[in-house]
Amino acid sequence: MIDTHCHLYDEKLYANLDEIITNASEANIEKMICIGDNLQTSEKSIKISETYQNIYATIGIHPHESKNTPISYLSMLEKKATHKKVVAIGEIGLDYYYNFSDSDTQKKVFLDQLKLAKKLNLPAVIHCRDAYEDLYTTILNSNHKKGVIHCFSGSIEFAKKIINLGFYISFTGMITFVKELENIIHKIDLKHIMIETDSPYLAPVPYRGKINQPAYVNKVAEKIAEIKNISIEEVEKITTNNANLLFKKIAT
Repeated sequence: MIDTHCHLYDEKLYANLDEIITNASEANIEKMICIGDNLQTSEKSIKISETYQNIYATIGIHPHESKNTPISYLSMLEKKATHKKVVAIGEIGLDYYYNFSDSDTQKKVFLDQLKLAKKLNLPAVIHCRDAYEDLYTTILNSNHKKGVIHCFSGSIEFAKKIINLGFYISFTGMITFVKELENIIHKIDLKHIMIETDSPYLAPVPYRGKINQPAYVNKVAEKIAEIKNISIEEVEKITTNNANLLFKKIAT
C-alpha cells in the first residue's frame, strides 16, 4: 500500500520518525508521500525524502497560508520542483470553512499553483473545504486535469464532476467514522480512488483520538474493502496502481 498523504515533519511524528517508518513497513506500507503545505514544510518534506528511500515529497502553499506568500514564491517552488523526489504540487486548494486567508487571495494562489503544476507536468494535491463550486471553476480555468482531491468529504455529485475532469479522490480514516462517505465509496469505481492517512490527523477507528501515522492507512483500505464487499488485496492492488499512475516518479 501507499500512504499518499502524510505530514511527517509534524512534531507529533518527526521526533519518532525512525519508529514511524518501521511501523509503516511492518504494516505493508511500501511508500509514503510527505506533503508540503508552505515553503518551509515543503523543504522539510524534501529533506525527509532524501533520508528515507521509500518517502517522496510534494511542495506547495496551503490555502491557509496563501496570504503569507512572498512575491517570488512561484519561482521558489519551481526551483524546488526540480528535485528528483518531488512528485506533485500540493497541498494547494481552497478552504472557506476557516477562511484564514480571504477567498480572492486563496483563489489567486490556487490558480497560480495549478498553472505551475501544468507547466511542470506534475499532478496537483488539492485541499477543499466548503469551497466546492469555486474549486471546480478554478480547476477549469487552469485547464490542468491531473491531480487528486485529498481527504475527500464532498458530495457524490461533486465526486463525479471532479472524476470526469480526470482527477482522483482520496479517502482518510474519516471513512471509519463518517457514515455519509460510505455511499460515495460504494458508488465510485475503485479505479478513481486512492488512500491516505493525512497523519498525524484523522486517525481511523480503532485509533480515533490518537496520533495518526502511515501504518494506519491499512484501516482505510480495510473499510473500503468492507463497503465494497471485496478483498483488501484488491483494494491494495488498485489503489496502489492508481497512486503509481498519478505520481509517476514513485513508480520508477
